[in-house]
Amino acid sequence: MLEQMGSQAREASWQLAELSTQQKNAVLLQIAQSLDSQSEEILAANQLDMQQAQESGMSGALQDRLLLTPERLQAIANDVRKVCQLADPVGQIIDGNQMDSGLNLQRRRVPLGVVGVIYEARPNVTVDTAALCLKTGNAVILRGGKETHNTNLAVVKVIQDALQRCGLPAAAVQAINNPDRQLVTQMLKLDRYIDMLIPRGGAGLHKLCREQSTIPVITGGIGVCHTFVDQSADFDKALKVIINAKVQRPSACNSLETLLVHQAIAADLLPRLSQIMAEQQVTLHATPAAMNYLQEGPATVLPVTAENLVDEWLSLDLNVEIVADIDAAIQHIRTFGTAHSDAILTQSIRQADYFVQRVDSAAVYVNASTRFTDGGQFGLGAEVAVSTQKLHSRGPMGLDALTTYKWIGYGDDLIRP
Repeated sequence: MLEQMGSQAREASWQLAELSTQQKNAVLLQIAQSLDSQSEEILAANQLDMQQAQESGMSGALQDRLLLTPERLQAIANDVRKVCQLADPVGQIIDGNQMDSGLNLQRRRVPLGVVGVIYEARPNVTVDTAALCLKTGNAVILRGGKETHNTNLAVVKVIQDALQRCGLPAAAVQAINNPDRQLVTQMLKLDRYIDMLIPRGGAGLHKLCREQSTIPVITGGIGVCHTFVDQSADFDKALKVIINAKVQRPSACNSLETLLVHQAIAADLLPRLSQIMAEQQVTLHATPAAMNYLQEGPATVLPVTAENLVDEWLSLDLNVEIVADIDAAIQHIRTFGTAHSDAILTQSIRQADYFVQRVDSAAVYVNASTRFTDGGQFGLGAEVAVSTQKLHSRGPMGLDALTTYKWIGYGDDLIRP
């Protein structure tokens, strides 16, 4: 089955690569319109998945990722429309030069070919990935988790119907609907057809892909994100950023997991933090030194464990630790972070520059919430993943990240001397 899917995707990719920007945008608009017109069917399918998730005891964080509401589905459709408005990178000349030999050499962006994506309880990934791949002339094979089975069936049907209405093969966007885990292992070996593999899930999935895939793998999306509050920070402004980073959508990979506080301000800041986090129903997990100050406020405070520091909470839980200085904060991030998104809150330009230079994460912020690490917020329209590695892409992966390039040489019957 997978061999056939791979072969069909490869064939479809050749056809997609020939499309003009106008043709690709027409397909995307058709998909967005179909998502709107068939929203009731998609939401009904999602309710089946939600019911099964609740019966199986799925965590609240994963249920939040799985849930589609009319508003969320509308936002997904609008994201597809935004992709239409973005510049098409395919065909762009990256650079070029006239060589001494007379050869006119240039690098031109081209599609990757076929992209494989493995993900868990995230139905929005189905649409985002399909839209970005189609815009860049790539075919895609999707393998969602069993949690999203019904939702994915409904969404992929909408996308494939839209493709066929536009005269394109349905195989341009395919989904592996069989929940058998052995199919994931088989997919990891389809290097004959799949050019790049993107896992979007927990650490176990990323480890499996790194160890068993014969296809180049883009890893990321696991966000143990930190914010360091420097001694010069404005407390009122800092607390607003901290609330946003933790509370706005705690199940997202860019939500704040560990707060690092300079020891010089801990006695003044942490009781206020306790008050505000109690209002937001956030449970705090603190080191002994931080706990002494946090317990002056009404928040629930528990001892932090080593496991807490290296795992994503993805819930209304926050680690709090006091550090001696900015170097201690940086060392903590280097030790426990996942190179996703980390921030400093400070009024010192010098401290900000010091932090930015030394924290080697995909996204580093100064006086801003880590929640900004997102394709839409970065002006990419959407994203297929947030890469925390350094090759072939880093950070939110938009259109450019779904292309490669080829060298093209123009001559006048040139021969090499």
